[in-house]
Amino acid sequence: MVAHANHDLAATPTLPQMKSVAAGVAASHPATARAGLQILQDGGTAADAAVAAVLATCVAETIFTGLGGGGFATYFEAATGEVTCLDFFVAAPGLDGDAEPGPMISVDVFFGGLPQVYSIGGASAAVPGVPAGCGEVHRRWGRLPWAEVVAPAFALAKTGVPTPEAHARTLDACAPALAYGEGAPIYTPNGRRLQGGELLFHPGLATALEALAVVGPSIFYTGDFAPVMVDAVRAAGGSLGRRDLAEYRVLETHVDRAALNGYQVRARHDLNRVVDTIGALPADLSRPGRTLGLAEALRDQGRQRVGDTTNVSVVDAEGNACVITTTLGLGSAVWLPGLGINLNSMLGEGELNFGDLRPGDRMPSNMCPLVVIDPAGRLAVAAGSAGASRIRTALIDTLLGVLVDDLDMAAATGRPRFHVVGDTVHAEAGYPVDELSALDEAGWKINQWPGLNHYFGGVTAVGQAGAAGDPRRAGVGLLL
Repeated sequence: MVAHANHDLAATPTLPQMKSVAAGVAASHPATARAGLQILQDGGTAADAAVAAVLATCVAETIFTGLGGGGFATYFEAATGEVTCLDFFVAAPGLDGDAEPGPMISVDVFFGGLPQVYSIGGASAAVPGVPAGCGEVHRRWGRLPWAEVVAPAFALAKTGVPTPEAHARTLDACAPALAYGEGAPIYTPNGRRLQGGELLFHPGLATALEALAVVGPSIFYTGDFAPVMVDAVRAAGGSLGRRDLAEYRVLETHVDRAALNGYQVRARHDLNRVVDTIGALPADLSRPGRTLGLAEALRDQGRQRVGDTTNVSVVDAEGNACVITTTLGLGSAVWLPGLGINLNSMLGEGELNFGDLRPGDRMPSNMCPLVVIDPAGRLAVAAGSAGASRIRTALIDTLLGVLVDDLDMAAATGRPRFHVVGDTVHAEAGYPVDELSALDEAGWKINQWPGLNHYFGGVTAVGQAGAAGDPRRAGVGLLL
């Protein structure tokens, strides 16, 4: 049974001043945000724009995500106040029962200056969910024709997209996996890693998106792309089969809720328990008094991993919100021939694969797209983050910034954060010295980082405090 932090909003003694949320898009790439904004300008809903933005990430942000990955969506319907969470994360293959996975390929990825072993190859590829998830979000809440929603991503795929400097820095760490095999000419052209400002282009991806626009997501599961995917994975030693694809479904999941300073936070129950953590925050949320309790609440005991994830947050003119977080892992280096699509490597993520997954089971995830409802029942924030186990830290710090510290969204997403691992507080440069001193005096070890770093997550959010994307990930926020 999921634990909830239920509080009576009417009992809150002082209600914050409330205002409506302007329509807008926040994303981790300018091209992604523009794709979503274009759809809003064309009369699309938050769902239309979020799907368009997610498909754009599959062109512009393939260091983090892609059509071969999986994710989660949270939707807020302004007319009813209803919040819905959808699971279209990757599923364990093996339903066909006619193939055993071979060994995975080990690669060293440098994270925090230290090598970490990741596993890629065909055996690391789980059943992808991004096409199905985008289709289901559009089916439930979209207004524009499907082909019109796919069009911005298709246009980007024909030309390629400049690589932000922040994405290039992430590639520095992930290149051993992403640039393996067929990924080499894409991410390391002429033997040199893609640099900031240089064009990221995937031959064949425009063909894939054009077919997706015409046929719809079923092309990946029961249509022409299904046998292509199965053959590619099995040739690389994986076990994914036709039945795995044909029986994949998007799931609706339980919505957790917790109170925060008179607001209600709602989201899925993720691996790192974001909503439960919010419900357990100290009663005194003012600075610096909250610091010690916040550090204890955010303690992370897990191994730190590269957070190859991205998020889009959208609010439309009617006040509906759609937040979608997706990931590719590090990419399996299994590319669909002629289609420019790299499949996920989620079965190679050790901390997510607990060894008891049955064929068809969904893998767990730290991803947590969320919405915040104000005391009047209106949308206050739509937000999500990248960053593996640091997603919880990044989201909670941003919400505290907006809902407690009265910051605008750009300041809240861009201010220095701390993240706790075991008994060590990792703090970005510029984090208040008095708060770090209090932590030090309380017995915490302090590891001071030299600046802002993608390790600390990548929030994108739209709300009453504006729209913003995390500077750690080249994020932008655009208002309609």
